[in-house]
Amino acid sequence: MHVLDLSVPIHDGMELYPGDPNVTIEVAHTYESHGWLLRRLALGSHTGTHVDAPSHMTPNGATLSELPLERFVGPAVRATAGAEHPHGVGLLFASEVTFEEHSRIAAAEPTFVGGALGERLERALLKRGIITYTGLANLDQLPHDRTFTFVGLPLPIVDGDGSPVRAVALIDDEPRGR
Repeated sequence: MHVLDLSVPIHDGMELYPGDPNVTIEVAHTYESHGWLLRRLALGSHTGTHVDAPSHMTPNGATLSELPLERFVGPAVRATAGAEHPHGVGLLFASEVTFEEHSRIAAAEPTFVGGALGERLERALLKRGIITYTGLANLDQLPHDRTFTFVGLPLPIVDGDGSPVRAVALIDDEPRGR
């Protein structure tokens, strides 16, 4: 099995969505002062590679704490805008996706959708209860021809609207059908 990291590094000065809180990472304890190293992190819930709960853009939508962990792990495929999508699996788009793809995505009833999603599309998916992942990296390295396992677990933020994740694709060495 090959593990493909789909996450961007979190660091001071990183690129953020306009208006999101700045990322601050600073040393709080040092080996010299405390006998260990510890950093203080300040960042928004939608920093870097992250998952969006329906509550992010939908009033009364489900929060992270209302969603079972199984929603954040599962079979997925590299999807292409304009193509038919397999039913009931996660769809990860390596190129930007606009609202025009909404009906095809909705018909496939995906467990989650990820990639560079336009705001209107993301809002429509979240309204349907479909969680979204944005800020993903290395999507162009996903296989075109087979299903893989996606893992994008959020931090257990009570009533969270979103969370940074360490997203990975677990790709079997032997190809299987979609």
